[in-house]
Amino acid sequence: MTDSPAGRYPGYDVMDKRDTQSWDQVTRDVIDRRLAVPREPRFFTAAEWETLGALCARIMPQPDDRPPIPLPAYVDAKITERHQDGYRYATLPPQGEAWRRGLAALDAEAEEVHATRYHALDPDRQDALIARMQAGELTLPAWDGMPCKTFFEHRVLGDITHAYYAHPVSWNELGFGGPASPRGYVRMQLDRRDPWEAAEAHPGEEDRALRENRHVV
Repeated sequence: MTDSPAGRYPGYDVMDKRDTQSWDQVTRDVIDRRLAVPREPRFFTAAEWETLGALCARIMPQPDDRPPIPLPAYVDAKITERHQDGYRYATLPPQGEAWRRGLAALDAEAEEVHATRYHALDPDRQDALIARMQAGELTLPAWDGMPCKTFFEHRVLGDITHAYYAHPVSWNELGFGGPASPRGYVRMQLDRRDPWEAAEAHPGEEDRALRENRHVV
């Protein structure tokens, strides 16, 4: 089971759908594998893992009232299990090499300015380096010709945010019902929802949403 947020969709847990007509066995197996991803690195070194963890924490900060989605583990799994994007920018090496080079370069940039590695910086200094990476201003030789801006836009943002929204905890936050295979979705218009979708708690309607979401499967 995942933790249900008390915010926009109170009482809703997408994992309640696991053994209902909303999900078939293929869907269950896919989600089970996601939840069972190893929490230790398989591709990255221990040092790279530290830098990746710090970067994930700044790109997708997570609340303290639930276990965090294991973003570094999902990035690691994407590379280890060879889940490719189907395309690659000419200025970026393959995803594993791009990540190794980018993390090493980020550490080099931190050491150049602050005499310590990226993960050891305070959050403001970490964010300042991210902003410079986003702006294309990091140019130490450690980048080895890989544009930091392209790395940020097409590896850092893409891989980390995709990892976050691949996890059922994030679906609870969105009120998303998951793949819904074989049931599917019917009411596709704006501001309409199927009975098996979560009810949003608009101001003053929190109790109603909670009652409805306790029966959503």
